[in-house]
Amino acid sequence: MARDKSPIVKQSRREGYALHPKAHKIMARKSGIPGQHAHGRRGKPSLYLTQLREKQKVRRIYGLLEKQFAKLMHQAERMDGMSGENLLQLLERRLDNTVYRAGFATSRRQARQLVSHGHFMLNGRRVDIPSICVKAGDQIVVRPRSAKTAYFASLDEIVRDAGGATVGWLKTDLKKMSIDITGLPSREEAEPDINEQLIVEYYSR
Repeated sequence: MARDKSPIVKQSRREGYALHPKAHKIMARKSGIPGQHAHGRRGKPSLYLTQLREKQKVRRIYGLLEKQFAKLMHQAERMDGMSGENLLQLLERRLDNTVYRAGFATSRRQARQLVSHGHFMLNGRRVDIPSICVKAGDQIVVRPRSAKTAYFASLDEIVRDAGGATVGWLKTDLKKMSIDITGLPSREEAEPDINEQLIVEYYSR
């Protein structure tokens, strides 16, 4: 399974946005663009560059490769409603993001790893594909075998540290180690500081 293995802190500095909890502290000390000659980059960015950087930022927030992201954008354009909001909804409904949003992981990278290792069942079937798109009525449950591991034995503490389920379209039951999808994510429940219109403009060139 293809994935971006470049350092998440370096990615965060390039986009000027903390893509991972551990990036906050380092970015406080090194806020500039990484690279030997980055300090010499000046001038107002072009509209194209602004659109490109917004697309790259969102792509990296959710941990997608370019081809995956472009495919989701094309899918969003075919849906009813505004393409930008449709894109964010599709990103939020990814299985790995759902696990992260429910607080079962402290980062999307960790959630992706948990899903890839087959620790979850979706509607009673074991799954290991992070890109699966969940829908209202679905239920995600930790596999009985995985529930006995040290990680899930301390799930209460993990969810507490992660902030727990903070979105209205998820219902978490820690005793059953389950996540119920009760609806669809709204625009306000996606990541803040995203200008999805710039992404739509980038792909409409």
